Amino acid sequence: MTALFLRKETDMKKGEIYEGRVEKTNFPNKGILYVDGVRVIVKNTIPGQTIRFQIQKKRNEKCEGRLLEVLEKSELELSKPACRHFQDCGGCTYQHLSYDRQLTIKENQVKELLDSVIHYPYYFEGIKESPKQFGYRNKMEFSFGDERKDGPLALGMHKRGSFYDIVTVSDCQIVDEDYRKILNCVWSYCKEKKLDFYHKMQHKGELRHLLVRKGNKTGEILIVLVTSTQKNLKQELRELTEALLALSLEGEVTGILHTLNDSMADIIQSDETKLLYGRDYFYEELLGLTFKISPFSFFQTNSLGAEVLYEMVRKYIGAIKEKVIFDLYSGTGTIAQILAPVAKKVVGVEIVEEAVKAAKENAVLNGLSNCEFIAGDVLKVIDDLTDKPDVIVLDPPRDGIHPKALTKIIHFGVDRIVYVSCKPTSLIRDLEVFQERGYQVEKAVAVDMFPGTGHVESVILLH
Repeated sequence: MTALFLRKETDMKKGEIYEGRVEKTNFPNKGILYVDGVRVIVKNTIPGQTIRFQIQKKRNEKCEGRLLEVLEKSELELSKPACRHFQDCGGCTYQHLSYDRQLTIKENQVKELLDSVIHYPYYFEGIKESPKQFGYRNKMEFSFGDERKDGPLALGMHKRGSFYDIVTVSDCQIVDEDYRKILNCVWSYCKEKKLDFYHKMQHKGELRHLLVRKGNKTGEILIVLVTSTQKNLKQELRELTEALLALSLEGEVTGILHTLNDSMADIIQSDETKLLYGRDYFYEELLGLTFKISPFSFFQTNSLGAEVLYEMVRKYIGAIKEKVIFDLYSGTGTIAQILAPVAKKVVGVEIVEEAVKAAKENAVLNGLSNCEFIAGDVLKVIDDLTDKPDVIVLDPPRDGIHPKALTKIIHFGVDRIVYVSCKPTSLIRDLEVFQERGYQVEKAVAVDMFPGTGHVESVILLH
């Protein structure tokens, strides 16, 4: 494709506008194209699109551009996106592709990344699909704001590429109808009462976030309204609670909470949480086990997809009778409790104390007495563990494993390690270290936990 500016690589400048055809997409949503031999990355594009873009960054002979316009659609695209908010909302990446094509793109991305660091034969099992493509999420964090500066109140997701603007996703397709009814009820009520959203720069206003969690198996719903302390909302909260309880929902509202948050950061956190109705937790079921989940504790956001993921973990671990398992970065202990019925003992380590508390409660709930959960940083706690593991399961956060912790994990010298990753670029960095220290990848699989988005999980067996 001929560029609008025919320049040498070193002459490309920030702000200049070019056209080009996207050749491939790297994880998670980085379109790759070439203009006059120069490699440029433009996010939120797919192979085959002809686009107009503006150079945003040029550093060390690497160029990044911002998508301005799709001039010509890719033959991969559907005639109409699955969600009407897709063009504006930044929550999803692939709603304009069939599910088969989404899976192909993710499978190829994971395989290419693995092959970049694995230079010997290994078994790649491809990608396992999510049991549900739409309405699969069991948790959504919606933000209050406006769609444009000084515009009307909005409640939903951040606009694509924007830190400030919010799109009201009243017809979001990755959640079920109950979420949409709850969002629209809260949004309508807050508009009617002329409540103001929290303005990040001025630190004024009351409405911050709406958190909704729902058990896919149980149908239990937890609703959390997050506000600042700048206005007494006692009357409004009572009326809103009544409105929410009056909704005709497929599931059942088991708790409504009000969380106060005066943090300057744009995150959901609790300075204080008050119970408005019911209880401050809900139950979900996975692979025959029951889990009690609090408002802010981690739990896989796709319950049915999590069953696929954890079945692969069990398969890769193999026979563990009379063996000790370390579940490092254990969260609420889901993997540990799925393995516990057939293991001698499972030891979970997790830095978030609330998650460890939940893990202990869930172990009792499921009648498991051979689980031990320890609160602390893996890097520090690992030195004090007295048990000797036979197998180690790793499910680290998105940034992967701290290099020093990785060295300590390798030092245990176990025959098998199963690594669960939610970010394959972090995974391959850690795999390089494992391989340098004598481990090899035996098999790997991708699991699509997040249909419509660019994210993907992977499970790796090292020996």
